[in-house]
Amino acid sequence: MRFALAMLLAFIATNAFAGNLSLDGTVTQGALIRGFAGPGAHVTLDGKDVRVAPDGHFIFGFGRDAPAHAKLEVVFRDHSHLQMTLNIAQRHYDVRRIDNLPPAEVTPPPETLARIKREGVEIDQAFAQQSDSVAFETPLAWPVTGIITGVYGSQTFLNGQARQPHLGVDIAAPAGTSIKAAAGGVVSFAKPGLYFTGGTVIIGHGYGLSTLYIHLQNIAVRAGDRVTQGQIIGELGETGRATGPNLHWGLVWNEVRLDPALATGPMPQPEAVSPASAGAARTTAPGVDEPILPPPH
Repeated sequence: MRFALAMLLAFIATNAFAGNLSLDGTVTQGALIRGFAGPGAHVTLDGKDVRVAPDGHFIFGFGRDAPAHAKLEVVFRDHSHLQMTLNIAQRHYDVRRIDNLPPAEVTPPPETLARIKREGVEIDQAFAQQSDSVAFETPLAWPVTGIITGVYGSQTFLNGQARQPHLGVDIAAPAGTSIKAAAGGVVSFAKPGLYFTGGTVIIGHGYGLSTLYIHLQNIAVRAGDRVTQGQIIGELGETGRATGPNLHWGLVWNEVRLDPALATGPMPQPEAVSPASAGAARTTAPGVDEPILPPPH
């Protein structure tokens, strides 16, 4: 039987091949792909190992600027082998340019840059933590409902300087709205008062998958806490660099920033949000969303 997955550009969900391979996800930039190859399988993506859980499940993802093709290889427990080329749909992202800003609003002073760098290292270390939890197998749920005011992949240029693309989703809602864990896992980072991100929480879901929650005005968890899906982890706010109350929600697989909206599907019916707050609330954090060069890896 001929395997047709390599011919698809968008949605994949297939179950039939030697060794029982299945993949589920949207083959596009920013996508999270869920897979099953059976216990004992070995999986590589573009020559790099992808961790496979004892029950045979695995995940991988494509970054904002992923190239048009990726090579997936699977060696099943019975030693049968599958190799395929995934055609990755290329997305078009919004770009905005703001010129004639005072230099101080574009480039922070040296002492502030040093703080930003320290905080960035802490966040990267949290994302780099690995665990054997299989919470990653649970479909993600939206952590809050509201109005989406910032989308994945958009990019800003300030006085001609490129900022890091917006690598998450901004959701406007009233300050104090409860924020819930998108899936079960272990809190790998929980700190208030970061320069750009304010109250910040990162939850690891196992096998390299993490979710990020920033601008919280109150944090209800500590690093090391185990949380369940839907558990309240804090309250929505406008701490750090934000123009109004909102949650910036991010999704990361092995340091690759993914689009949480693609992984989660349509948002449930949002609660009422005032037009004034919805129009203004978005992330303006150069440290996570719009930093000065260099660009993200």
